[in-house]
Amino acid sequence: MMMKLSTRIKRKPLQATACVSAAAVLLAACGGGAPAANSGGAAAGGSGKPLEIQMTVRLFDQVPDMNNAYWKEYQKRTNTKLNVEWIPDGDYTTKLNLILASGNIPEVLVANNLKSPALVNAIKNGAFWDLTPLLGDFSKYPNLKNNSAPGAWETSRILGKIYGIPQNVAQVSNGPKIRKDWLTKLGLPMPKTVDEFRDALKKIVAADLSGGGKHDTLGIIAKTDLLSTSTGGFSSAFGADKPTYNEEGGLIYNKLTPQFTDTVNYFRQLYADGSLAQEFSVMKSTQAQELFQTGKAAAYLNESMRWDYPFTQSVKKVQPDAEVETIMLQGPGGYTISRGTGVVDIMLISKKVPEEKVKQILDYMEKTTTKEYYDLTVYGVEGIHYNKVDGKIQLTEQRDKDLGSSAPWQVLALYYDKYMKTVSWAAPQEYNDAKINYLDSIGYFEKGTLDPFSVINSDTFLNVWPKVQQEWQSMGVKAIVGQISMDEYKAYVDKLNSNPDFKKAYKEFADSYKEFFGK
Repeated sequence: MMMKLSTRIKRKPLQATACVSAAAVLLAACGGGAPAANSGGAAAGGSGKPLEIQMTVRLFDQVPDMNNAYWKEYQKRTNTKLNVEWIPDGDYTTKLNLILASGNIPEVLVANNLKSPALVNAIKNGAFWDLTPLLGDFSKYPNLKNNSAPGAWETSRILGKIYGIPQNVAQVSNGPKIRKDWLTKLGLPMPKTVDEFRDALKKIVAADLSGGGKHDTLGIIAKTDLLSTSTGGFSSAFGADKPTYNEEGGLIYNKLTPQFTDTVNYFRQLYADGSLAQEFSVMKSTQAQELFQTGKAAAYLNESMRWDYPFTQSVKKVQPDAEVETIMLQGPGGYTISRGTGVVDIMLISKKVPEEKVKQILDYMEKTTTKEYYDLTVYGVEGIHYNKVDGKIQLTEQRDKDLGSSAPWQVLALYYDKYMKTVSWAAPQEYNDAKINYLDSIGYFEKGTLDPFSVINSDTFLNVWPKVQQEWQSMGVKAIVGQISMDEYKAYVDKLNSNPDFKKAYKEFADSYKEFFGK
């Protein structure tokens, strides 16, 4: 069996043009088809013995077989031998903290939270190489410089220095998903504002369109916790990402701003309407995805746009008219678009690694941060994972078996493309073209706001926030479900903001913001 893959996507110029494709993670293909021919067997560190690299990385699906056709070819082309410890994403933070505490650090370690106190302390204690002087002006590393996300090397700095190689990802790709076919069935227009969205959800839930006849149609469900993550973009719509200062000139942490309190109140209204799933605070990501894919919910948050088409096809199995679409909603302070830095993780190199080998690892990263290797991680090997028919790529079933969903992306920095998570490999070309044209026409990529706290620093905050984070999250959930009033929640937030340690942290945030962004 073979799967047809579209190979051409219309687009406007990018900061770094790239091929929008990744079959296993449901991205789109583009740009002329097959991966480039092998440019030579030279290793990152030379043409002789393969460079062995010990890595600990995140895993989002099954552990790959490093002896299959894809991984053999990848290591042959790079002249490497990768000894990879694959840690499931759900367990990764715990595992990372254990590694950092033990000091038994692999040669290359992926970090998924640049603000982690454990990571920052390990860096302060000299656990990792400061790569700043080795990279220098990047004259030896043009691919790492030019093929990374815009600003990646600045936003991924820790303590003002480069300790990790950024792993690139699309800067914006999310927004609330809604069942467009259910809107059509009720004669409702596509909502454009957060208020229209709320009204539409109430009507969908009341109409019980899931088809069970048990009045069990859910409104909003989310892949991850609503409060501690991106809130599905709603906090951005309420303006929580916009710098907010206290009377002393300190920059208030965005989750403790009045705008974020307004976001909590909005979810409280949705919950009171019956439009926010009662189990939202404890629902696991796998459970939420399954509920949405089986047609039980009207809206889904915290998942990229690339899933629109695959989700549609999944729901069609039980509801043939299903149509899933990511929407952009306007709120009082912006849009439901959270802009990321374009860096999903960083890859740190243990200080135990000799300097000469550090340079070889950097050479490996430089070699693989190209379109050629991006395509290889997506399509695999011609004749095994794909074939070309009439100039177009057709993927084989072996492609998914060997490459999985995203494992090839975890061992390199990855070539950057801003469209990489907004279109789907499984969709017809016309669908992807229409998606990109629509997003460009509404200024989607320009309207997202960056959370400044993803890049600015405060040593004081790193110490005080972990002590109250769970309590704050619990208070937020209580406010949403009505166990406490909004006045009680506001009083709790005011108490935190008036704490001297928080005020000190806010002054540090203000200084860091000025240093990073200017006035």
